[in-house]
Amino acid sequence: MSNGLPKNIKKKVDKEIRDTFEVETFDLSSYSINSEAAKELPSKFETDNFFKINNQEQLLGYVYIAQAPSKTAQFDYVVLLDKELVILKAKVLIYREDYGGEIGSKRWLKQFIGKTRYDELKYGDNIMAISGATISVRSMTTAMNNLLRSLNILHSKQLL
Repeated sequence: MSNGLPKNIKKKVDKEIRDTFEVETFDLSSYSINSEAAKELPSKFETDNFFKINNQEQLLGYVYIAQAPSKTAQFDYVVLLDKELVILKAKVLIYREDYGGEIGSKRWLKQFIGKTRYDELKYGDNIMAISGATISVRSMTTAMNNLLRSLNILHSKQLL
């Protein structure tokens, strides 16, 4: 089941889900947000980028897949959330620039783990800067803030 994801992205997302949730089998089901609600969200929520993760009919969590801009291109990233919408993992899947790829390091990305829809991320404050990757760091920080705000809105409207 490809869920509309490119094959190379789907394979990487599946691996992250298996590793993070420690399951071998799972189902991804699109989680549709009605178009009216989606309009007021800072992040893009469509049928091909936000999914429920189930194992034998039991909800394990959610997966959000998106792109964010770097200096001249975009990079793909994934965020895994538990049932309570707490970030379990963030990972850069594909980085398309010669510089700034350090944002893909586990060490840098681990600062997002445990963040909730109530958190606000601030570059240089609770998000570390990376020399040579300023644009990508700011972009990833903005993308994560937008996701957290969107999750908060969806939860407050009882859509999640």
